[in-house]
Amino acid sequence: MLRRWTRHPLCTLGMAAIFILLSGCGSGGGGGTEALSGQVSQFPIVNPDDGPPAGNPAGTAAIPAEANLEDVSSPDQIVGNGTPASCSAEAFIDAVALGGTIVFDCGPDPITITLPRPAKVFNDADPDIVIDGGGLVSLSGGGRTRMLYMNTCDPDQVWTTGHCQNQDHPRLTVQNITFANGNSSAETDYDGGGAIWVRGGRFKAVNCRFFNNVCADEGPDVGGGAVRVFSQYEGLPVYIVNCTFGGIEGYGNRGSNGGAISSIGVSWTIINSLFSYNSALGYGANPAQPDTPGGGSGGAIYNDGNTMRLTVLGSRIQYNDVNAHGSAIFFVSNDHTGDIIIDDSTITNNLGGSWYPAYDGISMHDDTPIVVTDSIIENNS
Repeated sequence: MLRRWTRHPLCTLGMAAIFILLSGCGSGGGGGTEALSGQVSQFPIVNPDDGPPAGNPAGTAAIPAEANLEDVSSPDQIVGNGTPASCSAEAFIDAVALGGTIVFDCGPDPITITLPRPAKVFNDADPDIVIDGGGLVSLSGGGRTRMLYMNTCDPDQVWTTGHCQNQDHPRLTVQNITFANGNSSAETDYDGGGAIWVRGGRFKAVNCRFFNNVCADEGPDVGGGAVRVFSQYEGLPVYIVNCTFGGIEGYGNRGSNGGAISSIGVSWTIINSLFSYNSALGYGANPAQPDTPGGGSGGAIYNDGNTMRLTVLGSRIQYNDVNAHGSAIFFVSNDHTGDIIIDDSTITNNLGGSWYPAYDGISMHDDTPIVVTDSIIENNS
């Protein structure tokens, strides 16, 4: 069933004004605060153990074989030796540099590992990197740093082919793990992606949670409060399966564009996932309007580029907000070759923005093909 409803404009303006007054790159509820180094003076740390579970509990969409969990029964790297103290940030960073299948042995209880800098994938290490937290591990940026970085075109991570923007490796999977309190606001060369930044190879996330991650809060092109992705091999999709981005108030992710996820020229297949309470904080759109910094589009999802596809299956997108366009989804195919597929999903109560040619809450060119089946799209503005 498909339903549409438009909020009264005075209600929208009033609620948007309240939101703007309360928002900022370091805004959000819950937890204590922790001083930053050269970013913002305060950052609200949340406890990932208090966050909601991974995924949309009502999601029943079928999962393709390549989007399922990876086998970790024979790990290459084990972080820890059975105690929480042995699961150090340096042990994890070293494990990611070596690559392969990485698991944790930190004891029977949930644990948060706070990183002082991102763990970085080396392109000449194992072509497959699987990071499995076993449902107990949370990685935290401590309000200072993103947690994970992969870039096939970064010479510091070793160039392995003459076509770095289109190579089949590394193939990075994160599964059964939480990313919280990441902050890439101080990044200049590779901005966006408060928790994870990826270019090239392949990337997927399965059974993951993303809480309170932020990137720069202004700018027309920067985005991905939690995840930023570029240049996937042969245009194959990023899979997001049974993941939660935000989920409750105070745990949402924030950035100039794409409060949860952002990409350029990348296709996404999102299955049985939850996006809520994420925010696009910029204003002035793209290109930036006069006397504005630009940004503010894609409360949950920001897709820009040419030939690409956004597929949303069995997922819920709600209570996200923007200052410019696409309170739920911003999807601009510059050459008008991209398309959107939405099935068995709910997109509701997303706030703010404009430019909704077909469905409130979804910004796109009016000639972009969009197929919506067995879904509810309502109460968006």
